[in-house]
Amino acid sequence: MDDFTVTPYTVEGDVDYDRLLDQFGADRLTDEQLQNFPHPTHRLLRRRVFYAGRDVDRFTAAANRGETVSVVTGRGPSGPMHLGHVYPFYFAKYLQDELGAHVYIPLSDDEKYFSKDLTFDEIHEYTRQNVRDILAVGFDPERTRIVVDTADADVVYPVAAELAKELTPAAVEATYGTPPNVGLGFYPAVQATHLLLPQLVHGRHPTLVPIAVDQDPHVRVCRDIAAKQRHDVEKPAALLSRFLPRLGGGGGKMSTSDDAPGILLSDDREAVREKVQRHAYSGGRDDVDAHREHGGDPTVDVAYQLLAYFFEESDETLDRLAADYRSGELLSGELKAYAADRIADFLEGHQRRRPEGPIADVVEPYRLTEAERARVRPDVFDGESDRE
Repeated sequence: MDDFTVTPYTVEGDVDYDRLLDQFGADRLTDEQLQNFPHPTHRLLRRRVFYAGRDVDRFTAAANRGETVSVVTGRGPSGPMHLGHVYPFYFAKYLQDELGAHVYIPLSDDEKYFSKDLTFDEIHEYTRQNVRDILAVGFDPERTRIVVDTADADVVYPVAAELAKELTPAAVEATYGTPPNVGLGFYPAVQATHLLLPQLVHGRHPTLVPIAVDQDPHVRVCRDIAAKQRHDVEKPAALLSRFLPRLGGGGGKMSTSDDAPGILLSDDREAVREKVQRHAYSGGRDDVDAHREHGGDPTVDVAYQLLAYFFEESDETLDRLAADYRSGELLSGELKAYAADRIADFLEGHQRRRPEGPIADVVEPYRLTEAERARVRPDVFDGESDRE
């Protein structure tokens, strides 16, 4: 049995998603649960990219009754965004459009400072770039809030300080291992604040956290904290996804630090074609004649997997591509070319929507309002005491 490691900070080896469910204690999504999402069901659900979760039924039941629901999915701004970073945001927009969900997007600039060899100046430049890419998704500013830990410390820190009192060093180490510095030891309380913030602003209601499976420990810790009822909140529900495949194959996740490059949101059509043609692991045969005779395997072909995960909307087209590939009618280079064009089409649309102008003006409609901040943070000087 191959060894693999999946933590919020490290993903190594050929990931066995079934074994992860046993390790993390999450439940595989059922057909009945998928039926409770809006129809037509998003391709990330019906193709089981999001494949497991906790308390998903509570979220969908409330949404189907027209009650308040929210979604939290964030970003650690340590570099430019690639394809693997952005699809959870497009899924969150789907939930916002279909269910009227509030969407909260935390950017953990402090956590990246604690965990990466980067200065705050570098991280904040990435934060500004990442925010533009997140807003290109097309969120409703009336129902979307972007929260940056250092910029919104007046809201984040008081809650995190309260929640940190519920966490012991032993609990943090059992979940994350021994933190390399005090900052990362405190960060689980900040992450729990992110996940509970919509309820602190809008009142108690079901919250869904759609994330890649390596981020699940953050949700588990938050659910433990929420159960202690320091605040009037529900445990956040989790919806866990598989990783968008890395171009080199092998069961890991796309990364800009991998031997095979990630596809950046800033890549143009030619760059996408070059990366896919040169680096995407093929399920085809070694030569054309063998491929024509024996066919290829779409289940390991990265170009096909990228289409199946996100970049081909039509199930009928996807099934036809798989059948043609298995029969040998469709060659590996042809499949790569098709996938590269679909990815480039997506990126060109995304890039056109990327907002320009001063970042403060761009993000202002998506920041917490003063009234929302007041619902969360205590005002030390609000009221007087008889004591001097």
